[in-house]
Amino acid sequence: MVVTIRKLLLIFLRWSVYQETMNPEDGGQDRPDIVAAIRGGDDSLGMEGEADPVTASLEQALFWRNIYTEILAMEEAVLERVQQLMADQSPQARREVELTNVPVVVAQAERFRSRLRFWESAYQRLDGALALGTS
Repeated sequence: MVVTIRKLLLIFLRWSVYQETMNPEDGGQDRPDIVAAIRGGDDSLGMEGEADPVTASLEQALFWRNIYTEILAMEEAVLERVQQLMADQSPQARREVELTNVPVVVAQAERFRSRLRFWESAYQRLDGALALGTS
């Protein structure tokens, strides 16, 4: 993201140099890797079709808590496997993976961990309310 901001800042500061070289249509096409990286770092973004933790039912909270538990377990397994594979790499290759691949996987895991906390909290709140209502 910092690199993108720097490039945009350079274009802004040197507009006369860049205005002829950039195709305006290129700016509208988002690269899937960049979109995923931005999405992965934003824990306020839920998954497609995800309910709102504030207004969800107990069943929805349980469903989404389970989904995020499942995805987080997968992300943690991916990170563990990446670390295993890095052990056999040259120092240069390992460093590049540390700078590029690992931060993306870690950011994704943190996003899913945060979303899981939202849903765990919603589930606890709803389950507690249900228990109080039935006693």
